[in-house]
Amino acid sequence: MSRRCLVLLGGSFDPVHNAHVALGSYFARLLVPDELRIIPAGNPWQKDPLNASAADRVAMLRLAFDRQPVPVVVDEQEIRRRDGSYTIDTLRAVRAEAGPDASIAFVMGADQLLHLNTWHEWRTLFDLAHICAASRPGFSMDSLPADVAREFTRRTAPSSQLRETPHGLTFLALNLAVDVSATEIRSLLAQGERPQRLLPASVLDYIEQHNLYKS
Repeated sequence: MSRRCLVLLGGSFDPVHNAHVALGSYFARLLVPDELRIIPAGNPWQKDPLNASAADRVAMLRLAFDRQPVPVVVDEQEIRRRDGSYTIDTLRAVRAEAGPDASIAFVMGADQLLHLNTWHEWRTLFDLAHICAASRPGFSMDSLPADVAREFTRRTAPSSQLRETPHGLTFLALNLAVDVSATEIRSLLAQGERPQRLLPASVLDYIEQHNLYKS
């Protein structure tokens, strides 16, 4: 029996944009998981308060990821938490649910990888999942903090190996150079502009219909 595989994509998604969709789609096609699980943050401790409500962010995620080659689940566990939202707690919950043998790949953008060593219990993340990241224009391993670069480099493995093992490996996608900023999108929307090239059309329609991100 083949090993179950989950790809997890977390973030504030305030709002979800084309880079998020590209990131999830890339790893969905690369690893062909049993499930692509999108995990919107509840109270991200390293960021400013969120602009859109949890309900609106979940609705936009469902619209943005409605055409994927694998089953998609929007997991609201971080939204339901009353305290701070830590990735380590989420991975522990998913690992407990999926079991010790499932392959779990946690996916992030290069900007998150640059600050991985500031995450709560960041080294323990590797005991629970593979850590996968996507490059962006101008990114190189030399720009990572030394401890992150060392950990990431020594664990690097081909994508096929990620499916064969439960956790502990890393993978860097060098050919996915999509650079989109949610901050820029919110600024454009507040100015009354329509950033069509940055957002899925269905998400932009939702934002306009619900008057989100207005100044």
